[in-house]
Amino acid sequence: MRLFAALLIAVALIASAGGSARASQLLGDRNVADPTIAVDAHGTAVVTYTTSTGATRHVLAWGAINGLAHPTGAYDVQVAFQFDYSGGWKSHNDSNYWKKIKNVCTPYTGPTLPFFMTGCDAPDGSFWALQSWQRNLPMRGFAPWTVAQKAVELHLSHWSGPLPALEIYEHWTYGGSLQGFFGRLTYDGQPVYGTRSASATVSDAFARNIYIDAYDSDYGAGWKHDTAIATHPGNGGFCYTFVPQAPPGGYPSAKPNGNGLGSSYRVSVMGPGVTPIVQWVGQKLDPYDPAQNAVATQEFDQILGGDAHCAPER
Repeated sequence: MRLFAALLIAVALIASAGGSARASQLLGDRNVADPTIAVDAHGTAVVTYTTSTGATRHVLAWGAINGLAHPTGAYDVQVAFQFDYSGGWKSHNDSNYWKKIKNVCTPYTGPTLPFFMTGCDAPDGSFWALQSWQRNLPMRGFAPWTVAQKAVELHLSHWSGPLPALEIYEHWTYGGSLQGFFGRLTYDGQPVYGTRSASATVSDAFARNIYIDAYDSDYGAGWKHDTAIATHPGNGGFCYTFVPQAPPGGYPSAKPNGNGLGSSYRVSVMGPGVTPIVQWVGQKLDPYDPAQNAVATQEFDQILGGDAHCAPER
């Protein structure tokens, strides 16, 4: 049996079925091409790309770095960029203001990031990055059939110091008959969570969803999206078991598409505020090993002890 535990580097979040939350911040256009970034000495970035209609757009972004792990009071506001999609007309009354951005950023030397497009190092030691992610794929391995599901998003992040940590442990569940994983998302040593789970009708700038994909599973060959689950209030934890589940309403079929357990799987999440997307990749477990699973159970109790939602998967 292989037991994997990893701390990986993590950006506004929307669940696979819809909803919203902020992080590496999502730019408004979808399916863009050739994105670039330049940053001036005052921390204003200009992101340039070609839209799906062939137009060139210069987007100004400023005013944000890092993020808050979770709300600590009723009036806490999550870190977020200010954007000007007009190239400077709305913010400086000058549509050519983007041309005045004198780039002081040097080639990116930061940590390896999933979905990475481009980035740079600022003189103050902070990092900027652009990541491209097809995040809203349908659940349970179904092929996308709507424009929103097929859309590829562009995420902008800006951070300094350590990134959010995605900690994951694989284990056997329900008496060793099934496989799954559990873990937590932390930032600066604090659990990452919101007060509500983001959905098609609920928005929480602090909430974070964990996106789960399976490789060469009964969903089909290659990577297929399984589902998204929210980190839990209080501990930033989560748990998941690969079992057949019926898809949501409105899908091409109401029948389960398989259990999603493949030869390997990956977990992706956007960190709080304007920190980037991070990802963990692990392999399918070998046959049940009670001694090894006991080790995982100890970690489970440390992370999720007292978590009623995850108790059945201990």
